[in-house]
Amino acid sequence: MRPTGSWLAELRRLTLFVFISTAVGWLLGFPAQLLALVLLLLLLRWLYQLLRLRRWLADPLQEPPEAPGIWGAIYDRLYQLQREARQGRAQLQSRLDYLQDSLSSMHDGAVMVSMAGSIEWSNAAAERLLGLRFPADRGQALLNLVRLPDFHRYFLAGDFQDPLQLRLKSEPEQFLQFAVTPFGSGDRLVFVRDVTKEARLEQMRRDFVGNVSHELRTPLTVIKGYLDTILANSGQLEPRFLRPLQQMEQQAQRMETLLKDLLWLSRIETVRSKARAEQVDVASLLQELESELQSSHPQRRLELQLECNERINGDYRELHSAASNLVLNACKYSKDDSIVTVRWRRQGQELLLSVEDRGIGIDPVHLPRLTERFYRVDDSRSSRTGGTGLGLAIVKHVAAGHNAQLRIDSKPGVGSTFTLAFPAPA
Repeated sequence: MRPTGSWLAELRRLTLFVFISTAVGWLLGFPAQLLALVLLLLLLRWLYQLLRLRRWLADPLQEPPEAPGIWGAIYDRLYQLQREARQGRAQLQSRLDYLQDSLSSMHDGAVMVSMAGSIEWSNAAAERLLGLRFPADRGQALLNLVRLPDFHRYFLAGDFQDPLQLRLKSEPEQFLQFAVTPFGSGDRLVFVRDVTKEARLEQMRRDFVGNVSHELRTPLTVIKGYLDTILANSGQLEPRFLRPLQQMEQQAQRMETLLKDLLWLSRIETVRSKARAEQVDVASLLQELESELQSSHPQRRLELQLECNERINGDYRELHSAASNLVLNACKYSKDDSIVTVRWRRQGQELLLSVEDRGIGIDPVHLPRLTERFYRVDDSRSSRTGGTGLGLAIVKHVAAGHNAQLRIDSKPGVGSTFTLAFPAPA
């Protein structure tokens, strides 16, 4: 029966009782007393049903009481809602158990953290990596148990777009990577991974590149010195030896440039974690870069648009290297008579250093890989320009070390704009 129908039937029944009791009471000569007695009996009946309802709700697993009329409809509806709630809880518990079983089997640590920052659940890997103990630590504040200042700042900042990698001061040395995923109503899922092996391999790669580059400089310097000496007396050489020696000198120069870029990139990667506290006047830096370009490439036209005089915290040499690489790339891949525009301006909460050329542009398919070491859009074109394939990799690492973003906008046949976006000081 529909609830509305039950209520109407109960109302009709109550009205009928009142009418009959009033009529009988009028015939007997005491209508008010009989009406009061009937209403009292109805009230006692309702109180009895409320008592039955209370007992049932105290133990809802038992079958609902049987009752006629509106009370039967109420019991049926409550019983239906209870069954739906139990089914919903069972489904949620099943999904939670499945999720926890899946996370428990992971080699990475997983910790469920409530909106208040307390631990709701953690797997065995979290105990191994962070020293957490579940269920003993349930309800404890995660930041009270994981005492890593850098992780505290990362967790409280709420910006989880990029993972956090930390080096622990332990024996043996250990590296952990944290990733946080918000879910639900402010809850968070913290993943922690042991990346010690990957960090050591990366360090070995950097050391290898740096050591090999350094060791190659000495024999290359000797070779280049002899070539310069021989070519200085080119008038005494036979013509058939002159061109091979000139090509050798060009390739030695190219290798010297490559080694210089490799050593510089290795140096930037090594000091990436260090704070840049120097106040750098970017406008003066760009003016200095303009003077250098006019001396080395007098045919190039460089237009400076300095729209702000704000300084940033950074490393002058690194910023000069990044800006010069962007400007030289723009010059290499555009015509000699075209203008390269360098702009320094503020836009909202960012300071933007952009280099715009009107060159051949870059196909969008290449943009995601442009900052990879030695990645070349066109090998033949790179050979003609003498590029090492490390310029944009250097720019990317300088940007990362200064908490900046490198943005690339390019259209084939129209030109390219490379922008370094720095967070503006408060």
